[in-house]
Amino acid sequence: MPGLILVVEDEPGIVDFLDRGLKVHGFDVAIATDGQSGTERALDENVDLVVLDILLPDRSGLDVLSTVHEARPELPVIVLTALGEIEHRVTGLDAGAVDYLTKPFSLSELAARIRAQLRVAAQTQRTALSAGDLEINLLTREVRRDGELVRLSTTEFELLAYLMRNAGQVLSREQILRAVWGYDYDPGTNVVDVYIGYLRRKLRFADRAAPIVTVRSVGYRFDAGD
Repeated sequence: MPGLILVVEDEPGIVDFLDRGLKVHGFDVAIATDGQSGTERALDENVDLVVLDILLPDRSGLDVLSTVHEARPELPVIVLTALGEIEHRVTGLDAGAVDYLTKPFSLSELAARIRAQLRVAAQTQRTALSAGDLEINLLTREVRRDGELVRLSTTEFELLAYLMRNAGQVLSREQILRAVWGYDYDPGTNVVDVYIGYLRRKLRFADRAAPIVTVRSVGYRFDAGD
C-alpha cells in the first residue's frame, strides 16, 4: 500500500535508517529534522501518515502532535519514543497519536504498523466536507450552498476544499500556494488573491457573503459562522 510518509526526526542515523528502509517497503518518504518544519510539512503537503519523534530540538514532538491533530485530525501519527518514556507514550496517545514504537525498533514492524494505519485511514476517509450552509462532495466534486449547486473550476474546488479542511485556521498565501498549486511562494504572484476573488463571487448569495475572511497582512481564513 503506497503512501507519502513524513518522518519528523532529528537524529541523522535514524533519519537515514527510516528513509532507506521505508523506501524499500514501497513508501514515498519526506523528511523534516525539526518540529517547526515538520509541522509545516504535515499541514501543507499531501502527507498520508507521520512518523514523529517525541524529543525534538526546537519544538517538542507533543506540541507538533497537538497542532497537527487539531488541524488534520484524520492524519494518522505514529510516535517514536526512547526506552522508558512511558509517560510520553501515554501522553502521545491521549493527544491523538494512533500508535507508538519504542527505540530501538524493527523497520519491518514499523512498516507493518504504517500499512495497518493507512488501511484504517482509507476506510474512514471523508468523502464530504460541510460547514454552515456549504457542502462539498469530494468524490463527485459537487459544491452546494444552502442546497443550491455552485459550479467551480478544478482549481477553485481544490482551493475551497483546502480552506474547508482547515476551517477556522488562518492560512498564509505561502501555505495556500504550496498546498493547492504545489510550488513555493513567489512574492510577485497574486494568483492566490485572484482565485480567492473568484471563489467569493461564486459563493456569494444575495444576503450572505462568502465565508472566506481576509486576515490583513497574513492570509485567509474559512469561517462559516454559526
